[in-house]
Amino acid sequence: MSKTKDSSSSAFDFNDSSSPLASQLASEHRRREALEARKVPKPDKTRYFTISNQKGGVGKTTTTVNLAAALAKGGLNVLVIDIDPQGNASTALGIEHHAEVDSIYDVLINDVPLADVVATCPDLPSLQVAPATIHLAGAEIELVSLVAREQRLQRALDDYARTRQRLGQPRLDYVFIDCPPSLGLLTVNAFVAAREVLIPIQCEYYALEGLSQLLKNIEMIQKHLNSRLTVSTILLTMYDGRTNLAAQVANEVREHFPEQVLQAVIPRSVRISEAPSYQQTVITYDPNSTGALSYSEAAQEIADRGVKA
Repeated sequence: MSKTKDSSSSAFDFNDSSSPLASQLASEHRRREALEARKVPKPDKTRYFTISNQKGGVGKTTTTVNLAAALAKGGLNVLVIDIDPQGNASTALGIEHHAEVDSIYDVLINDVPLADVVATCPDLPSLQVAPATIHLAGAEIELVSLVAREQRLQRALDDYARTRQRLGQPRLDYVFIDCPPSLGLLTVNAFVAAREVLIPIQCEYYALEGLSQLLKNIEMIQKHLNSRLTVSTILLTMYDGRTNLAAQVANEVREHFPEQVLQAVIPRSVRISEAPSYQQTVITYDPNSTGALSYSEAAQEIADRGVKA
């Protein structure tokens, strides 16, 4: 007599690890449950992050928009400043940024109040965005002749915080500044305005190339323009668990920066890459994907670290 399966049993046993796929699904299910059981804590005061790496293609913009979206989804008030002339962060967050739109360029060059250019992300009401337009491409040259050229973004952010308070709006919990992959005056403005630097590092062969120069540049900013700036966070991106190289790079980065590297790691993911083409982050495009889970874990870890600091 054959045994029939109990109809009350689950269609998929999350404790089954008999195959690599089943093991991965079970692991993600446990991670998701652990994440859902926790609340994203509010920091005591606004945390200002610059996301920077002079090496291109490491996931700066992707990290900026997805961390911002994850924190906003967790109920926090977040502002993204897009100071990359390409405007990719603005695109991913569904914000108009054609040449006729008032943007961060007008704030930096023409002293337009930040409150006049921020727009709300259509998918996340507590996420505000100061968009970038093509005009930023010439901003480096225009900034040279302006008074207090390195502090213009910082002053705009301070003024925006006072405006929100005056209007009875909630205090910002996080500000993320997405930089171009260079150390010009736009990036210097970002370093002066921030308190923390988040460096995304891809898990590939040349991961640490150029990092020493970036750290030297940050040291110069600390010495001459912003003594409060710290490299608080390093996030490993584009991790491919199928390769030994990714594991080796991750171990090497953790060895060099044991305090700064997050436990959360961002995998290579088609969903993460697809999301911007729909003017979304992976957090809203496919919230159940591995990429969304990984960025949500990174955001939770950053928030938890802020409470402990």
